[in-house]
Amino acid sequence: MINAEAYDRGFAQLSSHTVGPLLERAHAARLLDVGCGTGVVTAAALALGAEVTAVDADPDMVELAARRHPYATIRQAALPDLPFEDGEFDAVAGNFVINHVPDTAAALSELHRVLRPGGQIALTWWKADEMTATNVFTEAIEAAGVPYEPPPRPFTANDTPARFTALLTTAGFEEPAVETLRWRHQVDLRSWWTDIVQAAGPRFAMISGQPPEVVERIEAHYTSLASPYAHEGFPVCAYLAHATRGPG
Repeated sequence: MINAEAYDRGFAQLSSHTVGPLLERAHAARLLDVGCGTGVVTAAALALGAEVTAVDADPDMVELAARRHPYATIRQAALPDLPFEDGEFDAVAGNFVINHVPDTAAALSELHRVLRPGGQIALTWWKADEMTATNVFTEAIEAAGVPYEPPPRPFTANDTPARFTALLTTAGFEEPAVETLRWRHQVDLRSWWTDIVQAAGPRFAMISGQPPEVVERIEAHYTSLASPYAHEGFPVCAYLAHATRGPG
């Protein structure tokens, strides 16, 4: 389980950079925010006047999002099984959730089902080899000589623009396209370490479980690796896919 408060201070701030472009592609009266986390997309969509329904698999995320956004409908649910009627939404936005689902094709089929014909979908995911803001943690673990087996990434087989647009087409979406988004994530390096480690997500929960002297060793390597980005920020890259549900 993820520490939602720490996630909100860390990962949620990183992912907030793509919210504007995401909602430019998927803003409508009835919006589904799938994989809402602590609600950065939900908050922005509410500010635009949308009627927002948001779901997340993690109960702590759902509780925090519901507390912060009382004017949205927040429910616990996970792809590829959503508790909604066919065609219930005018648009679907998913900010860095598609890269976590176990079956990409099944997830897209489910999102197609709950979207009305002509509705818009927009989804983001990280370009893994340009994810400096989190790759420094993996590199620090390795530099510290700590045995580490990263969790599997089922999405890797589908994470290129060509493969993903093909999946969108197979799921019944029309005019699929993928944009590349790049930015610098400027953050206090000490706070970034604390928030990512405390969030205890699937990739880095193992850090806090190490003996104190090992944690200190990993942190020392992190500080060395992250220091070149202290002024301008970590370079980060993500993809934004968008498409329209066809009439079928």
